[in-house]
Amino acid sequence: MSEQKKEWYVVNTYAGHENRVKDNLEKRIATMGISDYLFKVVVAEEAQIEVKNGKSKEVVKNIFPGYLFVEMIMTDEAWYVVRNTPGVTGFLGSYGGGAKPLPVKEEEMQNVLRRIGQAEKIVEVDFKVGDSVKILSGPFSGMEGTVDSMNDETQVATVLIILFGRETPTDISYVDIALAD
Repeated sequence: MSEQKKEWYVVNTYAGHENRVKDNLEKRIATMGISDYLFKVVVAEEAQIEVKNGKSKEVVKNIFPGYLFVEMIMTDEAWYVVRNTPGVTGFLGSYGGGAKPLPVKEEEMQNVLRRIGQAEKIVEVDFKVGDSVKILSGPFSGMEGTVDSMNDETQVATVLIILFGRETPTDISYVDIALAD
């Protein structure tokens, strides 16, 4: 068997029960002594401003209702513990019949963590404001534009691209941009 490593997996839960499942799973990790295989449990939430009757208030919204993210080494024991945690309905990317799920791609997980302010990796970039860049993925993949501004905290650049004959600012993650040739 190949060397197992820490990877992120998406766990399906009952909608609205994500935080309860997270708490249950964290308690099970502690009581069952499997912290060598299960590391982090994350509910992807972000604060949003909601305006009702002219009054604004900050509310925390789940970006992916019915899902949470678990960083783990996929062993039989760890897989069993997560699957049998109350409120868990399964893993995303598991095709039944005892098949273990597929992990989330590292770049995708970093984008989620960055969005909720928990990013671990900082992307080193070779472009700066004013440089021409090529968009590598997403809806504008293959297009080129000019970097208008950069936010190193969120790892997002505002790139000016030409859409319908006019320059349009578009926010794009650093990992999805490269210096144009």
